Amino acid sequence: MLLIISVVLAILPLFGIAWFIVSGNITTVDGLFMSLILLTMSGIFAANAAWELQRQRRRAKFLQQARAAGLFPLTAATNGGQILRGRIESVEFFEAHVGQPNKSVVMLWTGGDSKMIVLEGDMRNRLPAGKKVELICRDENGLKTLVSADYS
Repeated sequence: MLLIISVVLAILPLFGIAWFIVSGNITTVDGLFMSLILLTMSGIFAANAAWELQRQRRRAKFLQQARAAGLFPLTAATNGGQILRGRIESVEFFEAHVGQPNKSVVMLWTGGDSKMIVLEGDMRNRLPAGKKVELICRDENGLKTLVSADYS
């Protein structure tokens, strides 16, 4: 998304320069300095777009090599807990009857499929939708509780 925004913002100032050329104001001092400012803005956003494209390619290559080597499993077990990695699609909160724990249903996209996780408590503010996350969950008394959430 950042790549698309950077490309659009790199092209937009060039239309301003074209307008100065078409209107004949490029030969004035105002037109000259405005075109220099617009060129600078366009160059900065173009450099940002190039940097973002390079970063995405490097990351895709790294993830492909890591998955081929088996370094990044989607789920793993730790001491008494479970590690879940993915992007949060949605979090829905359900209030329980008196004496029962409240629950949140978290939909986690793990790259190829979605996984539903039921956690104890209200997780709407702790797990914002659209973020990539690594969750560590622990089973306690038949319910999953969230131990930690690390965002990337």
